[in-house]
Amino acid sequence: MTAAGRVAERGPRVSPAARRVFRDYPLLMLLVLLALLVGLVELVRPGIVSVDWFGTIVRFAVPLSILAACQTLTMLTGGIDLSVAAVGSMAAFVLATQSPAQGPLLAVVLGLLVAGFIGLINGVGIGVFRVHPLIMTLGMSLVVLGFMTVYQLLMVTAGTRIPDALATIGGGTTGGLIPNSLVVFVPLAAVIILGLRRSGFGRLLYAVGDNEIAARLAGVRVWQVLVALYILSGVLAGIAGLVYAGLTRVGTPTLVDPYLLASVAAAVIGGTSILGGRGGYSGTIVGALILTVMTSLLTVLQMPEAVRQIIFGAIIVVVAAVYTRVTGET
Repeated sequence: MTAAGRVAERGPRVSPAARRVFRDYPLLMLLVLLALLVGLVELVRPGIVSVDWFGTIVRFAVPLSILAACQTLTMLTGGIDLSVAAVGSMAAFVLATQSPAQGPLLAVVLGLLVAGFIGLINGVGIGVFRVHPLIMTLGMSLVVLGFMTVYQLLMVTAGTRIPDALATIGGGTTGGLIPNSLVVFVPLAAVIILGLRRSGFGRLLYAVGDNEIAARLAGVRVWQVLVALYILSGVLAGIAGLVYAGLTRVGTPTLVDPYLLASVAAAVIGGTSILGGRGGYSGTIVGALILTVMTSLLTVLQMPEAVRQIIFGAIIVVVAAVYTRVTGET
């Protein structure tokens, strides 16, 4: 095949300058996009952008960012976790139903333990039995939803309650300016970002995603990495569910479901490759902020939920295609 034929087969050429910008300054490009969206919101409804508005955006972006961390970490290995919304909802519902009888602290522990257990099942299925991550996690989300339906019927007379302390963390502010949820999110984000850059486990995630066969030949026990990864993903999903329950002051079996597609979109927008081996959490955080601002814009425009889902799905497809093209991935 001639060179011209290969170019035609691969699609339109992208200039080297564009490739360098996307490769060397991806976070800067995302911040510019975020600023443009904020300006568009202010243009559509003058005066809406204020300190209170920014606080609301951050409060809703925090649980989405935590949930998107699950997608970022699993996508680095070439996988995905479609059970995160079900697991987050489950953790929130367990908390809400167990809090009246067991107390808030034990209820939080129970919620996270159950979330970690689902992550363990995902990890064993993917790492040991080699089930494809998409199939395994999608199947587990249905299993969790079924169990939650049964559990809801068993606990129908128990009542639900979100602890005041969790509501303060999830939805409160300090000094009327700083969202309290940042107390949970900032240390968690710092651990993930530094862990990906400097820890052995973080390097193993990139190695497995870049070339699993080479990693295995180098002595990496890939199945152990995947089991640990999906346990971590389950726990993070549980934390996101608890924070969101505190923000909304409710706990239901489908509480976090609207965040599933958005969590994938945030990771993709942030530059994490769906093919594995490339990406990071800093971009995912900005991606979550972009989606939250976009949701605010759609609310101002009085767009229905269906429109938001369509837009988020289109974002995943378009942004993934753009990143693939400008970074030269195949």
